Amino acid sequence: MTTLFDPIRAGDIDLATRIVMAPLTRNRASPGQVPNELMREYYAQRADPATGAGLLITEATQVCPEGQGYLDTPGIHSAEQVAGWRRITDAVHAAGGSIVVQLWHVGRISHVSLQPGGQAPVSSTARPAGTKTYIAGGFATCSPPRALATEEIPGVVEQYRRAALNAMAAGFDGVEVHGANGYLIDQFLRDSINDRSDAYGGAIDNRIRFLREVMQAVTGAIGGGRTGLRLSPVTPSNDAAPDSDPQALHEQVHRMLAPLKLAYLHVVEGQTGGARDFAPFDYAALRRQFNGAWMVNNGYSRAMALQAVASGAADLVAFGKAFIANPDLGRRLREDAPLNAPDVATFYGGGAAGYTDYPTLDAAPA
Repeated sequence: MTTLFDPIRAGDIDLATRIVMAPLTRNRASPGQVPNELMREYYAQRADPATGAGLLITEATQVCPEGQGYLDTPGIHSAEQVAGWRRITDAVHAAGGSIVVQLWHVGRISHVSLQPGGQAPVSSTARPAGTKTYIAGGFATCSPPRALATEEIPGVVEQYRRAALNAMAAGFDGVEVHGANGYLIDQFLRDSINDRSDAYGGAIDNRIRFLREVMQAVTGAIGGGRTGLRLSPVTPSNDAAPDSDPQALHEQVHRMLAPLKLAYLHVVEGQTGGARDFAPFDYAALRRQFNGAWMVNNGYSRAMALQAVASGAADLVAFGKAFIANPDLGRRLREDAPLNAPDVATFYGGGAAGYTDYPTLDAAPA
């Protein structure tokens, strides 16, 4: 019987276990959105698959300056950023780990203070998001966006392609395209947000066109076997009301993805960080359609993760907050050991406190 602790090959990426560290925004990049030494220590602490994760997925990382929506999040569009990430991937590989970068464009979930020249954020729509983002001084209401002109969209697709190539130059084992949680790709997918009347709006096949072009560009650059995708079919995160027919939408997405032979699909079940039964959705139907590794996420306990893998309901299980507070979460799951509790006050921004100072099982309690 397959277990959570067995190796797996996801596309072209060999993983020592099926335990995944989910992408976690921590807002600790240096000026210029450059990954730094503190971040290197954080990822290296969790990189040994014997004690940490079989796969690390980085915090969401913007593919271009316009893709930034939160203070001090890292990018992968400048030479300095690529060099910063290279130091991190080298440390992860030295520990025996595997790591992919999550490619991100926030779309309308941004603020003019974070945008080049103080310009409006871009989106599929000109309607503002009724939510907040994190800027200098704290949380602030998102700025009204402008809708991308049809002729601008190929340029955004190209930014994803270049970011994927930068990821390979930075030493990553692959990339995960962020298509979830109400960010730019999701803003095109959902008819609750996408109000376009061009070839990128209206019918499902039009609304998935942006995602299709991004995925074709990324896989064309680095190969499907080194590309993953994150989706959240029903989560309302970031003022993303559910699509009128999320099942039909995502079944069409899966049919579109099949020829690309992706390494994995990362699916958030239910409400991100909230109720798993937020809205009805048949995840098993999508799993049957997908020909790569199937990664599940959202509130998985040890028992749930063990059962998901043993039953074949999942190939990989992603853990978020548990990895924040437990750099040796993999070992704790193996030994059924107690977990440290995360300090919510240090999730976003700051220094080492609540970031690299959580004790391992072998260390004295903090």
